[in-house]
Order: sequence, then C-alpha cells, then structure tokens
Amino acid sequence: MTRLSNFDKALLNILQGDIPVCSHPFAEMANRLGTDEATVITRLRELKASGYLRRIGTFFDSNSLGYQGTLVALKVEPAALVAVAEAINRYPGATHNYEREGAYNLWFTLLTPNPEYESNILAEIRSLDGVEDMLRLKANKKYKINVQFKLQ
Repeated sequence: MTRLSNFDKALLNILQGDIPVCSHPFAEMANRLGTDEATVITRLRELKASGYLRRIGTFFDSNSLGYQGTLVALKVEPAALVAVAEAINRYPGATHNYEREGAYNLWFTLLTPNPEYESNILAEIRSLDGVEDMLRLKANKKYKINVQFKLQ
C-alpha cells in the first residue's frame, strides 16, 4: 500500500462523517480541501484501488425503513476465504465483512427488507464453494457505534 499524504488523510476524514449533502458533494469536498472536483474523484479512485476504501455510502436507520439485521458467522475453508468474502461483498445489504480467528472465521452483517429475501441470500452464500457451516445470529437489540478514525 502506498503511504497516505496529508491530502489523503484530510479527504478520508471528510468521508468518515462530513460528506456534504448537495448536488455535487465531491466539488464541495474539493472546495474545502483547496482543490478541484476531478482531483478528489481521481484520488478516491486511487485510494479504493489501493485498498483504503471499500465503499462510499450513507448510514440509515434500517429499522425505520423496515430492514432487519442479522449477524452471520461462517466457517470457511482457509483457501476459499478471499473468494467467499468477495462474493459476500457483492450483496448490497452485506456490511462489516471481516475475518476472525477460530472455527467461524468469516463474519458479516446482512440487512434485508424481509425474511424471505434474507433466506434466499443466505442460501446462496451457504452454497458457495468452501463454506462449511453458517450461524445466523438475529439482532434482538440494536447497538449503533459510530467509529471514526481521525487521521492526522
């Protein structure tokens, strides 16, 4: 990975919680950073390609919109871990996909609008090569932690 410049750090700080809500958010971000919109967009693409960004998006109150969350733990053959993680990342409701130590070595959360849609997605994931077992841990209570890393 390339080393982050001061510009990169300032840009990432904005992305973590202060993206402007307007018709041209990248232009507004550029204005704050003393540059132009094309530079911001180019640098974001480079940061994503380098692995510093997975996605740019918003957080919403999923319960208010009728979505339900499920924490999913997978037991995946080590050789298939990357392929399974990449497959999971293609589902729009999948978030927080991460590797863990132990038998259940790949965990993610899944937000879906109804139980049938959730079941279909999880059946597809369960059938992926290398997936040996799956635990579905339904959310009974929501705990929202907003983590932001202030880069200096």
